[in-house]
Amino acid sequence: MFNLAKGEQFPAKIRVIGVGGCGGNVVNYMIEKGINGVEFWAMNTDAQDLKKSLAKEKVQLGERITGGNGAGGDPKIGREAAEESREDIKAAIGDANMVFIVAGMGGGTGTGASPVVASLAREMGALTVAVVTKPATFEGRNRMRIAEEGIAELSRVADTIVIIPNDKIMAVKNIPLAKALGGITADIPAKAVQGIADLLIKEGLINLDFKDLRKVMSNSGRALLGVGIGKGENKAVDAIQEALNCPFLEDFEFGQAKHVLLNLTIDGESFTNEELNEMMEYVHTALGDNIELVFGVVVDNNIKDSAKVTLIATGIENREIKIDNLYISQGFRHTPQVENKEIKRDDLEIPTFLRRQSD
Repeated sequence: MFNLAKGEQFPAKIRVIGVGGCGGNVVNYMIEKGINGVEFWAMNTDAQDLKKSLAKEKVQLGERITGGNGAGGDPKIGREAAEESREDIKAAIGDANMVFIVAGMGGGTGTGASPVVASLAREMGALTVAVVTKPATFEGRNRMRIAEEGIAELSRVADTIVIIPNDKIMAVKNIPLAKALGGITADIPAKAVQGIADLLIKEGLINLDFKDLRKVMSNSGRALLGVGIGKGENKAVDAIQEALNCPFLEDFEFGQAKHVLLNLTIDGESFTNEELNEMMEYVHTALGDNIELVFGVVVDNNIKDSAKVTLIATGIENREIKIDNLYISQGFRHTPQVENKEIKRDDLEIPTFLRRQSD
């Protein structure tokens, strides 16, 4: 069992800004889930949708341009609306050390306004991380092209961008559609935000400060994010395996990353040194020895006999492929070799953390 190390907590100011309808839905999900240590904002061109937001702080984007009626699926209008509201956006960012921007790509407000918000946040000195969804193929070629162009623009202005492809989510069988496109797309950024907030705000056994976080995530481009939960005897290794094999993220290879941030949240009453050593041996085997690992451990005695892992890989080397006249980045997924486990046949199509949610 670990003894809690007393350390000075960094008074990080973290803001989560949901841009557009999808971003607003993710913010609502985080608020309902009780994500703490952050301040939530909702920004939208659609005044009626904005009224439904659970966020206490809201910004009506482009009231003069749109009349509160939304961007009509046009990213140009979304961008112009954000430009009109620059001062309101800057006031929302304020003195934040870190800004998460959550949005859906392929529509008007999220695609058009998010790069403006990200650019202003970086100009004001905040570490800026975008977590966005990418449309499923069935949503149409035009929407996909708009999304790719928005992602390319956002990648140029945000420090780090994490992309959640809806195609990956739709490929999972036996999951209700509402849960797939609602719960899962919101749950991934929620876990990422909580994991990072815990590292900066909560007292831990192995503390990280904001300089550590900046080193990993500043000016890093596309990132890969994995989340995992383990319970029982092999909880630590199970959690890291699940994080490394998260099925809903882009096809990048963790081993191509330059930096990896690993947040481990444990039950301080039951977690042992041996479990930590086993997990770290697994991490080094899976990722190799050339990656710089930034590692933090947070104690939460509310998660009895469990371990939670948040894994963020940055500095990933990509290759470019061409689709018509649009260049996009593409990586390759690597799944580390793991020891076979006994799994119920009925569970083979469902990722482990979703099986737990349905229990």
